Amino acid sequence: MKYLFSATFIILSLVLFSSCQQIQINDLFGKKKKAAAVAAALQQQTRQQDSIRVADSLRRAQDALLAREQARQDSIRYAEETARTASRYHVIVGSFYTPEYARNWLEVFRGQGYNAQILQMRGSRFELVSAESFSDLRSAFNKLPDYQLNVMPEAWVYVNE
Repeated sequence: MKYLFSATFIILSLVLFSSCQQIQINDLFGKKKKAAAVAAALQQQTRQQDSIRVADSLRRAQDALLAREQARQDSIRYAEETARTASRYHVIVGSFYTPEYARNWLEVFRGQGYNAQILQMRGSRFELVSAESFSDLRSAFNKLPDYQLNVMPEAWVYVNE
C-alpha cells in the first residue's frame, strides 16, 4: 500500500507538474507571441508616422517653393507695371506686323547704343520698336524732333496705357 500511495503521488505530481509547466511554457510563449505582435504593431505604427512626417515635410517644402515662385512672379509683375507706368511715352522708330522684322529692327537700334525695346500695340497685332521711353509727354515731344532729323524721319510718339 505504501508503494501504491507513493506511485499515485508520483503520477499525480508528474501530471500536475507537467501540466503546470506546460501551462507556464504556453503562457511564456503566449506572452512572447503577444510581445512580438505588439512590437510589430509598434514598428508598423512608427513606419506610418515616419511616412506621414516625410509626406508632411514634402508638402511643406512644396508649399514654400510655391510661395517663393508666387512672390517672384508678383515682383516681376510689379516691376513690369512700374516700368510701364514710369516710361509711358515712347518714341517709336518702327512698327511691324511680323515679329521677326521687329526683333531685327530692335537689334539694329540696340547696336547703335539705344535702349530700344519692343512694345505690343494695344488692340493690334503690330509690334512697335521704341528707341527711347519717357515718364512725361513733354519730354517725349521735346526729343521727337532729334529722332526725326537724325535717326528716323517717320519717328512718332506712342502713349502706352
